[in-house]
Amino acid sequence: MSRPATCAVAAVLLAASWAIAQQLEDTFFIPLDDPAIQYGQQPANDPVARLQQRMESGKAKLEVASGLGYLPSVLKQLGINPDSQGLVFSKTSAQSEKIGPRTPRAVYFNDDVTIGFVRDSDVLEIAALDPKQGIQFYVLVDAPEPAFARSDGCLRCHQGAVTLGIPGLLISSIHPASQARSEHGNAFMTDHRTPLSGRWGGWYVTGTHGSQTHLGNNTNLVDPVRSGGPSRQPTQNLTSLAEMFDTSRYLAPTSDIVALMTLEHQTRMTNLMIRIGWDARIGVAPDRLNTEIEEMLKYMLFADEEPLREPVKGVSTFTDTFPQRGPRDPQGRSLRDFDLKTRLFRYPLSYMIYSAAFDGLPDKVRDRVYGRLYEILSGKDTGKTFAHLSPEVRGAILEIVRATKPNLPDEWRL
Repeated sequence: MSRPATCAVAAVLLAASWAIAQQLEDTFFIPLDDPAIQYGQQPANDPVARLQQRMESGKAKLEVASGLGYLPSVLKQLGINPDSQGLVFSKTSAQSEKIGPRTPRAVYFNDDVTIGFVRDSDVLEIAALDPKQGIQFYVLVDAPEPAFARSDGCLRCHQGAVTLGIPGLLISSIHPASQARSEHGNAFMTDHRTPLSGRWGGWYVTGTHGSQTHLGNNTNLVDPVRSGGPSRQPTQNLTSLAEMFDTSRYLAPTSDIVALMTLEHQTRMTNLMIRIGWDARIGVAPDRLNTEIEEMLKYMLFADEEPLREPVKGVSTFTDTFPQRGPRDPQGRSLRDFDLKTRLFRYPLSYMIYSAAFDGLPDKVRDRVYGRLYEILSGKDTGKTFAHLSPEVRGAILEIVRATKPNLPDEWRL
């Protein structure tokens, strides 16, 4: 297959000032051709590669939908719910000429795959998670039959400090230029540690969040370098985007706030797992590896999560359908259950512990994570880092993981 160069799945910045100051972001890049990695040199093992194999064997077929191309069929084949849709109008994609406030790019996701859809484009952009190789980038081509082609060009934006030095995903927020000082705007990476006031510049956001404010729905924030100032129209607590653009041309009329918050958490969690797995495979020093694992544990357990000051409520079905993906313990509890009153999840341990990326971590990393998690959740670790977890919450998470996660170490057993 050919390897097209166009790709951008999350809010990729082609020309922007990045504001980052995190430990792993400041460390070296891992060469893709390192003998322990060989990124792109091994057969991919991800949902898109497996779908391509099913298509070639005649076990799967993609259908065309009017105005949407292969998008609905691809989502169905990959198990991605349209209610995960997020809409981004900033000029932060290789297809920037087709993207704007009237024609936002749509992003859809599940635990393993993220898809970018641009109206009136013949390119569907896809990023899929390989447990060991990390994020694999594809475009769907249609010549003469639909097929997924690897896209090396994506790495121009999708491998850098902001992705922890490995091929990864990005979510950014454009911050307004300072009109008083004639400064350029900036684009910032966002995740669950970011205050709502700094999130979603260049994105549409549907949902309610009380008096808390965000940067979404401000269509002046289009270009990350030449972003404008405040919007002249309402931007907060929007439950409909009908006045912004023709929502009937998309699979859903929403850009759900809860889906966006979930995707932000998942993006960095995925990058952390892949980066630390790669570091273990290339043989970094044990002390450094343990430091990186501690950084991941803080993120997994939402130690630095920015608290919600008021409840958040989405307007799509995502808040209901995401928790249904389970698994659940005998009491009906799941790590996917939302809180949305003071924090994102009711039981703050990342649901990505169930992911193929977590299970694919090198044994020494996974064993260390399990050991530290047990120390924290059982109350043996009483340090300040995890003081946000009450004894009741620790106990509930411990019980949920015991009941739902296969192949736990012996120390986890009752």
